[in-house]
Amino acid sequence: MKKLLSLVLALAMLLSVASALAETELRMATGYNSPATGIAFDAETIGEGKTLKANGVTYHTGDLKPTWAALEEILGVKFVNLYQGNNTTKEFEFWKDRLNEVDMVSGTASTLTEYGEAGSIVNLAEHFDDLPHFKAYLDANPIVRLSVTGNTKTGAIYFSPYFDGVDDIERMPLMRVDWVEKLLNGEGEFTAEACLDMPAFFYEPYMPTSGKIEIETPNAEGTAVEIVTKDYDAYGNIVEKMNATEGLNGVSAVNMLREYIDKTYNGYYGTNRADLFIGQNAAWDADELVALLRCVVTNAKTLNGTDTIAGLFSREDNNNQRRVDMYRLAGHLFGVRGLESRQDYLYVESDGLLHDARQETATYEALARMYDMVNEGLISQDFVDSAEMNSGKYLENNMGFMSYDYNQTQTIMNDTKLSGIEGAKYMAVMVPVARWYDGTDENGVYMRFTESWRSVKTDGWGISKAGVEGDEAKLKAALALIDYAYSDEGMILMSYGPKEFIKTNEDGSYVTFLFNGKEMPVIADETAADLKELEKGNYTNFARKWLGSTLSFVKSQAFEYQCTNEIGKEGAGRISVAIGLGTIKHPLLELAENPWYTSLPTVLPNTKVENDELNTFTELTAKGKFNQGKDGENMFVNIIVAGFADEGFEDPVAAAETVADAWHGFDYLLLKQDAWQRLQDYYDSLN
Repeated sequence: MKKLLSLVLALAMLLSVASALAETELRMATGYNSPATGIAFDAETIGEGKTLKANGVTYHTGDLKPTWAALEEILGVKFVNLYQGNNTTKEFEFWKDRLNEVDMVSGTASTLTEYGEAGSIVNLAEHFDDLPHFKAYLDANPIVRLSVTGNTKTGAIYFSPYFDGVDDIERMPLMRVDWVEKLLNGEGEFTAEACLDMPAFFYEPYMPTSGKIEIETPNAEGTAVEIVTKDYDAYGNIVEKMNATEGLNGVSAVNMLREYIDKTYNGYYGTNRADLFIGQNAAWDADELVALLRCVVTNAKTLNGTDTIAGLFSREDNNNQRRVDMYRLAGHLFGVRGLESRQDYLYVESDGLLHDARQETATYEALARMYDMVNEGLISQDFVDSAEMNSGKYLENNMGFMSYDYNQTQTIMNDTKLSGIEGAKYMAVMVPVARWYDGTDENGVYMRFTESWRSVKTDGWGISKAGVEGDEAKLKAALALIDYAYSDEGMILMSYGPKEFIKTNEDGSYVTFLFNGKEMPVIADETAADLKELEKGNYTNFARKWLGSTLSFVKSQAFEYQCTNEIGKEGAGRISVAIGLGTIKHPLLELAENPWYTSLPTVLPNTKVENDELNTFTELTAKGKFNQGKDGENMFVNIIVAGFADEGFEDPVAAAETVADAWHGFDYLLLKQDAWQRLQDYYDSLN
């Protein structure tokens, strides 16, 4: 009865708001990243004969997408689409001097906070009375509150954050696991009719060359934790062994790796040696991966019938936004923090102080190891040349082995690009074992850790103060939109689209399934059919381009999970088991007891004066040497491709020192540390 009463009251409040806002226009300069992913249909997406089956409507260019048409009815407002089709950085850049012409605008968290402090963006914290759902969400998730706090004196919040899922793993290593099984499994020796000779070796061992280390891992069934021992005294380090062997070719390298696995793990994997890499009880590390990559690229004839396989590849080799995933993978392989940070390249050390990966020698040592892999031909030549190649082409041409990417969008290609290749299986595998310095042991800890953890993203939507100034109805409408997005129904709408796209029972209630311990809606059969027909099963593209959902606010992974290929679910399921058992560590969305495990907020509350100074550190700004944008250039990527000389550095030490001294990294870190300390003090004051 109480639940029913609360629903009635909530509905009454919503109807009251909608009535008050009737005929109010909201000018929306908001979208995700391209003309196709705004609140209205663009000419490129809408083609002759294309429609959504759930409501049978034929949409035209300029029409609001279903989610936003539904929001007009729910909130009683009229949305005017002014989105220019840019990414958030460029979109705000376009409007920043014309904010009187828009009411809501996309932007990066740091930019919206900066302009908020300058008086151009509405402070949401001053309107909590109109934002009960939003405030409740912040109260229930303190780390989110810290992530969006733009001023620690006033508690100001200048943007509504975007969560592409929350408190879950984001990117994962993905492999052609059928190739690993073909090379490593079975009795007796591996044989092949043809293989290549090993090229010159450059990569040197990262893991120990003697002694033993113990790794916590799930058992093969995923029901408990057990200890796997890497016994380097039993055989030696595989990279060291390969490097010292003359005349090594693809076949002999595979047999060497097989013997290494048998002896180093004392028969633990039996004849299913591939499980070292692809099993629930996988325990692979960077050296073992290099050995495997050497085996893969020299046995292309056996694996795909050609002389060429791209060992490691990125989703789009000529897109800087995707190329940067290669150095993110390097961080996982070699135990380097900050390469997949939520805030620039920063992370919290065990002493509670901020560090910047760009100023750490260990970062450049990891990049140097990736450069060694380039020199051995273990990383795609298209990546090296920045050629126009994408993951779909690698997979459909049967020539791509491994990438580091999002599970759902990439494994869906098992149903498309790989569907004509017998036995092909492209799947997420366990994150690697590396030596991480989390402060618990001065010699580091060999464990699995992922920095790729979902939290507040770097984008959000703000309310233009000049746009709504003097118009109380506009302000109320903008606030109502934000608040509804954080209600239970709003979260479903912003992920699934309107109710027409959701499966319902005879009484009109949603058909649900259990997802992460919560009942969530099941998508309608027609929606699933549209998803496959219009976007080949890619949930994110379908939601953004056709439904108009998943553009901002809180995206539930429940819809995406339903659209994940069965092979994708298998790999992600194993990783989920390992996380649940505690054998994959990750940042925590809290101020952790060991600060090293604290997820850094997406934006830090630097003042305008501090931001002005930070913007003078040209090399370190978003458009500087470490650009992560699509058309930008990133020095870390350049070092992987061509080494240090082309960047003017002698070695890793010189690179780190240049960033710290000549490029004002030390001054940058002081300003960020001051803001981080103020944020912690502010958090303490709330409790």
